Amino acid sequence: MNETIKPLNPIAFSLGPIEVHWYGIIIGSGLALALYLAIREANRRGLPKDTFADLMLWAIPIAIISARIYYVIFEWDYYSAHPADIPKIWNGGIAIHGALIGSVITTLVFARKRGISFWKIVDIAAPSLILGQAIGRWGNFMNQEAHGGEVTRSFLESLHLPEFIINQMYIHGTYYHPTFLYESVWDFAGFLLLIFLRRANFRRGELFLSYVIWYSIGRFFVEGLRTDSLMLGSLRMAQTISIALIVAALAIIIYRRTKHHTEARYLDQTN
Repeated sequence: MNETIKPLNPIAFSLGPIEVHWYGIIIGSGLALALYLAIREANRRGLPKDTFADLMLWAIPIAIISARIYYVIFEWDYYSAHPADIPKIWNGGIAIHGALIGSVITTLVFARKRGISFWKIVDIAAPSLILGQAIGRWGNFMNQEAHGGEVTRSFLESLHLPEFIINQMYIHGTYYHPTFLYESVWDFAGFLLLIFLRRANFRRGELFLSYVIWYSIGRFFVEGLRTDSLMLGSLRMAQTISIALIVAALAIIIYRRTKHHTEARYLDQTN
């Protein structure tokens, strides 16, 4: 029976010689929904109109570029020999940690120029960001990438997964852990958690730092199952960075509370 299983077509449609991949459509849809939700929340929180629309004009392209650069750096053995493949992000190969680095730097500069609290902007963005990540993982699903190690079909069936997911995890004669799905579910749970935590009216910045902690915990464990990790020697980079981010986020929360660095709250309307 396995021999008859065909993977889903990663190409959604073609416009002449141009092939439009599901990967790009899914990533773009996640970004669009994230932006829509962030703009709505920004309006409720009293930010100047079009703040997020203006920010995203810079943050989205910079995030994509930095995510690709990050990935290419750690896969340089391949890309140094195949430089023409460097811009082909539709084939997969962008790293969320690279995107976060680019986005945070862009937001810091933007917030300073606009005279708006950086922490207020990232707090508002946090739920939208993790929801976008949950959606974006399905782009990996269409490309049959970012999967884990070998498993049996019976194991996948024991998870009560739909048939189309089980079949898509059959790659070159072997079934694999759907780690894209594990992370997507974890991220969606994080989205719901952050929506709930907004009501707690945390100190400004703590909602974003909660996102960093939640995402990093999930990514650490999911990364341990993956077979395509970016490596630095014997270390899985995503796990190393996840630990560093958890420690840094907790340290920032403790420091800011201990030093009474800010009394501003999430629901405050001041910028």
